[in-house]
Amino acid sequence: MNDAFTLLRQAADLLPEEAVAESGWTAEDVREDIVSSEWERALDALTEIGDVHPVSVDFWERLAEAARQMMLDRSRRWCEWRAWETRARHHPGHSHPGGCGGGAAPDGLLRRRPAPADVGRRQPECRR
Repeated sequence: MNDAFTLLRQAADLLPEEAVAESGWTAEDVREDIVSSEWERALDALTEIGDVHPVSVDFWERLAEAARQMMLDRSRRWCEWRAWETRARHHPGHSHPGGCGGGAAPDGLLRRRPAPADVGRRQPECRR
């Protein structure tokens, strides 16, 4: 199993060089934080970049495992949710293990609105 340092570095390597968060963080900034052992800041920046750029399930799973190792439970749950959400976007029939696909993120965290390209794509209503 990879340690948090390695997982964060691998996640940063999955980003395109031009990836920039709304706050201005770049993939290069993240790499510098990782080298400086600013792992929690690197995790926050990677999460922010991943929220505004298309990233893979692999990206989110690496961040979730890094957050778990760093004992950042809320960040871990958010990254796990984003991994599920990304997977569901690519495989619309995939539903959340807790029940209906979609709905609120864990702990009542608000989900970001879908990107304009996603507007209009609707999934069938979940019925229990």
